[in-house]
Amino acid sequence: MSDDLFAPRIPEEVANRRPLADRLRPRTLSEVTGQEHLTGEDGVLRRMIESGSLGSMIFWGPPGTGKTTVARLLSGEAGLAFEQISAIFSGVADLKKVFEAARLRRMDRRQTLLFVDEIHRFNRAQQDSFLPVMEDGTVILVGATTENPSFELNAALLSRARVLTFKSHDDESLEELLKRAETAEGKALPLTEDARASLLRMADGDGRAVLTLAEEVWRAAREKETFDTEGLTRIVQRRAPVYDKAQDGHYNLISALHKSVRGSDPDAALYYLARMFDAGEDPLYLGRRLVRMAVEDIGLADPQALVICNAAKDAYDYLGSPEGELALAQACVYLATAPKSNAVYTAFKAATMAAKQNGSLLPPKHILNAPTKLMKGEGYGEGYRYDHDEPDAFSGQDYFPEKMGRQTFYDPPERGFERDIRKRLEWWAKLRKERNQR
Repeated sequence: MSDDLFAPRIPEEVANRRPLADRLRPRTLSEVTGQEHLTGEDGVLRRMIESGSLGSMIFWGPPGTGKTTVARLLSGEAGLAFEQISAIFSGVADLKKVFEAARLRRMDRRQTLLFVDEIHRFNRAQQDSFLPVMEDGTVILVGATTENPSFELNAALLSRARVLTFKSHDDESLEELLKRAETAEGKALPLTEDARASLLRMADGDGRAVLTLAEEVWRAAREKETFDTEGLTRIVQRRAPVYDKAQDGHYNLISALHKSVRGSDPDAALYYLARMFDAGEDPLYLGRRLVRMAVEDIGLADPQALVICNAAKDAYDYLGSPEGELALAQACVYLATAPKSNAVYTAFKAATMAAKQNGSLLPPKHILNAPTKLMKGEGYGEGYRYDHDEPDAFSGQDYFPEKMGRQTFYDPPERGFERDIRKRLEWWAKLRKERNQR
């Protein structure tokens, strides 16, 4: 006999009840909260609709900021057919079907807005497949991504689409969503003032998350019961972050950590590292930042700093939390107590500027290979001296483009290991001067 016969009967109105976040989806662009710079009266999307000339776009922003909803509303207000696919579940065959349907609509003089969720998940070849249908007007592409489009999307695709940034919800827009939820439910959230503020922080700028959390609270509350912050945490099994990313606390603490390391204060650095761990920060994010500090603020004053940081990251990968956090703490203290130098960092910035200003200059011919007779005849490789055959394994030749002349970017300080590097550079400069005077 089936167990279903003994299962409790769920009232039909409950079984068919849609999630709160779905029921409260905006029906017009003017109802969208938190993205007024795009959807408001003077917003970019509002101007596009009024001008009657929508173009392809990439919506870039965190989860729960309304990217899918805005795309759907946009198609409705512009009178376009709406197609939606996800890069996670779709392949080349699915794209071909969507493109063909859009072509048929276009023959009937109706354009298609194609919304592609998680567009960065498509590989380069799949991204390229959008180019022809974007160029001939078969579709207006609206791609949504949580990743930086500059790194994740093809340059060719980006050149044909405008990137619009969606912002995390601030407390004001999250509070607006809660008020709409209370109106829809016909009752207030059973939370104290502090617990309500804590719920907003738990949502972390995600509009969908704040409505889901509110729904969990209503489900859990007994008649006339009100939850304080501790009760809220127990009910939703989620801890409010110690700092609120929407209020720049995340950036303030990582800045404080970085500057404490740079200032050679291991105690302050450990304090801020511990605060970020306690706030639930991604340990691998902290590991990446420590690597950045190693190359920016220690550099070649202590070449082991980068090795230590990478080893700490690997140790965390191996041990996990909380044991692996100690490895990151060890790297943090090592960086704070290491000799400091930004000489390579400064040299690289200067070299980058010089490369941009002189990017068209050819290297001198004597250091270029000559794999063909024609190139040999043009003087490629002529006069090159193999340094290992020279006294002191140093020829003193000039390697910069002739029109630039010698440049100096790297100026190591008299600290740490770079003291030895400076002595070498001074020795080579002396040899270069002597050998070029002969």
